Amino acid sequence: MKTFDLFRGVALSALAASTFAVAGCGDKDAAKTPGAPQAAMPATATAAIAAAPVLQIRSETKSFRDWSATCGNDGTCWAFGFAPEFAAGWVRITLAPGPDAQPQILFGYWPDSDAKGPGPIALTIDGRAFASAPSPEGEVDTPIGEIRTDARAAIDAMAQGKVMTIRGASTQDVSLHGAAAALLWIDEKQGRLNTPTALIRRGDRPASNVPVAPPLPTVTPAPAVDQAGFGDVNQRVPAALRARTEVGTCLKESAMPAVSDMVMSARLDARTVLWAVPCGSGAYNVTHNWYLTGPDGRDARPAILAGTAGPGADPVMPDNSTVNGAYDPKTRTLSAFAKGRGIGDCGSAQTWTWTGDRFVLTQESTMGECAGVPSDLWPVAWRTR
Repeated sequence: MKTFDLFRGVALSALAASTFAVAGCGDKDAAKTPGAPQAAMPATATAAIAAAPVLQIRSETKSFRDWSATCGNDGTCWAFGFAPEFAAGWVRITLAPGPDAQPQILFGYWPDSDAKGPGPIALTIDGRAFASAPSPEGEVDTPIGEIRTDARAAIDAMAQGKVMTIRGASTQDVSLHGAAAALLWIDEKQGRLNTPTALIRRGDRPASNVPVAPPLPTVTPAPAVDQAGFGDVNQRVPAALRARTEVGTCLKESAMPAVSDMVMSARLDARTVLWAVPCGSGAYNVTHNWYLTGPDGRDARPAILAGTAGPGADPVMPDNSTVNGAYDPKTRTLSAFAKGRGIGDCGSAQTWTWTGDRFVLTQESTMGECAGVPSDLWPVAWRTR
């Protein structure tokens, strides 16, 4: 029996400081239907998409037994199947919007520690092997396979099958419970029902009826400014900011020097400074609260960092809180990566861009299952131009 430091569902309680609730870890039947963050849309739609139906979609994640599905605001959808009993194994189906899009299938697992050599990686469903090749996304110890030429046949087998197994140096079953329902939900979200392009419910409706991708919101970063004297080394919270009650409380909760010294600052413009105040830590997560102040630390106000669920989505943590947050003055982006466990294969990741008066969400991805999925393969719930 494999043993892993997995705590699917329970582990994500460590993400309470995230700006939204991660879907798929608690109530397996709960759907997340967040509203979209505010961001400026392009001034005009292009003539190319004006001639075709445009997909009307919002970011949403829903769970179907051992599968979950996410559709992002750009119309791309992902379906994930996971290994049972908290083991590390997964299958990912990705489908972009539009009538010409083709599904892509990746799968991965962690071989047993006593397995000899990585070996070839393959996917079988009810004993039938589907042609696959190693994906460059994988590593020697954690291989990832890709089905490149037989994706739709594999999807048909998943929808009707009983046993799906990843084979390599060792084997790992991945549950098919919920696969058909997750794929049918994607068909509905992308407007594919009863067309030849559908994953599950195909029909004779013309493929031209399938909507194309919606235009992405546009976010314009503020100009870069000089950062002399600011950064993440030898920074001290100014007295005016320290005088705020909640700031003093955070600093007391971060009394260990390794955490209390993790003060960060950045100049946003001639009148605005960004401060990150450490506010507690765990084994692999450090929480900061972010403030906008004047040059001397006065006139402080929280830097609101809303996720796809909007401000106030987390009833426990303030809206200016991040886990493992950092600001990059070159790109004017503030990022966060809340880990569900130390290896970072579950949790949430967000990026916000400073526009001159506020931080606007520009990307958000989430993985609610601790099943060995690398963070760069998580579904992207929100992105912008």
